[in-house]
Amino acid sequence: MATNIVVPELGESVVEARVAKWLKKAGDSVVAGDALVELETEKIDLEVSADRAGVLGEIKHQEGADVKVGEVLAILEDALAGTVPEVPKVPKVQEPQAAEKKATPTAKNVARAHDVSIESVPAAGARVTKQDVLKAAAPAPVAAPEVSKAPSPKAPAGDRSETRERMSKRRATIARRLVEAQHTAAMLTTFNEVDMSALMALRERRKDAFLKKHGVGVGIASFFVQAAIGALKAFPQINAEIQGDEIVYKHYYDIGMAVGAEGGLVVPVLRDADRMGFAGIELGIRDVAARAKNGTLTLEDLKGGTFTITNGGVFGSLMSTPILNPPQVGILGLHKIADRVVPVNGQIVIRPMMYLALSYDHRLVDGREAVQFLVKIKEYIEDPAWMLLDA
Repeated sequence: MATNIVVPELGESVVEARVAKWLKKAGDSVVAGDALVELETEKIDLEVSADRAGVLGEIKHQEGADVKVGEVLAILEDALAGTVPEVPKVPKVQEPQAAEKKATPTAKNVARAHDVSIESVPAAGARVTKQDVLKAAAPAPVAAPEVSKAPSPKAPAGDRSETRERMSKRRATIARRLVEAQHTAAMLTTFNEVDMSALMALRERRKDAFLKKHGVGVGIASFFVQAAIGALKAFPQINAEIQGDEIVYKHYYDIGMAVGAEGGLVVPVLRDADRMGFAGIELGIRDVAARAKNGTLTLEDLKGGTFTITNGGVFGSLMSTPILNPPQVGILGLHKIADRVVPVNGQIVIRPMMYLALSYDHRLVDGREAVQFLVKIKEYIEDPAWMLLDA
């Protein structure tokens, strides 16, 4: 009996995907669990697998096609006798083997398609990804034979080339959502600056003991997550959202951490961040950053969020205006730490300073609350002991 291979549920608010790559072709025999096709969504790439053995029949949507949840991607036909490959039996006694190299399922399929040993592929991140395999499988450039020592002809003046490529699903969605955010929210941004001296001195004093106890160094971002949670408790409307003519106040703190990934910005969420502690937050940030880099984030990692933090300072940004991540009504922007001349107690001194930016939805958050929110963040960072006293 033939069955339909359909676009699965893609997660919260995601209703469309793009067929990125067919991993099997029509007529191929498959067993249950074989990955058939890779889909690209606005958030992550995912594979659709066969739920039973059979033969891949008609493919309804080719690579590059946009498809919606529930649409039929292909038909899985019953296998003829003897056509489905048998799973090889594992002998009871085996010679010891080296541990299999960690790789994504898509990477393994691409490696098999290119006849590349996954063990020989260097990984850019914690796991071998499809991009790592394609890079390893690419043929080495061959030097062209020297045919003449005469200079190459120059292109005519004004001859300029262009290339054109289709937007990825993620980039197109980012573009659409950024425009929507500005059209649907009354977005404003307020700024402040913070002296990082006390926080940096605390990190320096405690970094060895923290590393020894928790197995991870303590970074700047974890302090700002803790500070943001304290400020959100003081100003709960910034941890809320608008639904119709109602305000929904969130009494939990799911903090989104904006991460620049290869295909575009993603915002994995630290759930119940107020219960994680510094070590838990630091480990969580490093985990999602690594998985964003190697493409192993799941839809669950990206779902929801009550408030977002973005750090343009890691790229050298001195000041920017972050755009809201709807339906959230606030986003905190961190920036580069730079030595600046500032007055302190009547003296001119040099201090490591950072500009902070809070973009907010003026429909729900007034300017007074926005300014006070940033002042609260400033108080926590310039005197970190307040975070412990207010916890």
